[in-house]
Amino acid sequence: MKTFLKILKWIGILLLIAVLGIFISGYVLYNKKYTAPYPDIRASTDSAVIAHGKHLVYYSAHCVDCHFKPGDSLGAVNGEEVGLAGGAFPFVFPGGKFYSANISSDPEFGIGNIPDSALARAFRYGVKPDGSVLAPFMEMQNLSDEDLTAIISFLRTLPPVKYKVPDNELNLLGKAIMAFFIRPEGPKGTPPKEMKPDTTVAYGEYLVTVVSNCKGCHTYRNPNTGAYEGELLAGGPFEPVHGDPTKMIVTPNLTPDPETGHIYHWDYNQFRTRFTQGVLVKETVMPWGSFKHLDSIEVKAIWKYLHTVPPVHKVCSPPVQDIKDWDKVAKGES
Repeated sequence: MKTFLKILKWIGILLLIAVLGIFISGYVLYNKKYTAPYPDIRASTDSAVIAHGKHLVYYSAHCVDCHFKPGDSLGAVNGEEVGLAGGAFPFVFPGGKFYSANISSDPEFGIGNIPDSALARAFRYGVKPDGSVLAPFMEMQNLSDEDLTAIISFLRTLPPVKYKVPDNELNLLGKAIMAFFIRPEGPKGTPPKEMKPDTTVAYGEYLVTVVSNCKGCHTYRNPNTGAYEGELLAGGPFEPVHGDPTKMIVTPNLTPDPETGHIYHWDYNQFRTRFTQGVLVKETVMPWGSFKHLDSIEVKAIWKYLHTVPPVHKVCSPPVQDIKDWDKVAKGES
């Protein structure tokens, strides 16, 4: 019996050493540097290109939804063209907090001194100008060259805002996750040179999976690493409700399942109207303020594409539930 207890004791000690080693290694390695190619993207001064970039930044790609500055939350929610100085709220996960960047043209705190090619690399490969990895919140690796050029062109026209975004706050778990699980992720295949806006399924897929990134919220992801673990667009638990950690936001199932698909019984007019109604669930993180400005081509293309994805039977209602039921909701058992 004593021998058995000694074995258990040493196993516990070895496990503790291994865990400590992982966390210490994470602390040392979390900010390591990566290399990635610099896309041949250059900002344009063409007014049409800049106007297209503005539509992407404020509306269809809804960059404003994360990059508004403190005090502008109401304007951002309402779809106004607020400043993009970042840092308005922390993105919280068990490993700590991330803050969105200042993407105004300020040379000290914004992107004024960052070359176009380095900005393009951040979009396409998730590598910051200093070589460290971006947290995987901005999934635009497969933006077309034309759209990426338009976004950077518009950002260059933004007035400078002298605001220093708070530093990210990572605990030992967060640093271990950044060191061992988060890697720069490049595009899947070769990004298109351009994507012509039309009402086709192909353009709808591009909007849903790249530009508007509907899949980023409506596909279940690991709450620690952000890795996709659920079926495409089948919804599920997303994040705790801001200000009430006992509740969680549950995104709806957008697949065409006859029983659990949120929009299965809608017609196109109902779908289109929903984009004009703004916030109906106060806890939502859906960028309704931006999306009410989508044009009819974009909405029609999204509608068509959503009816082509594989149906998934998964219950994702109501939209706000108890945090203790996270695992059950993730499996569609709510």
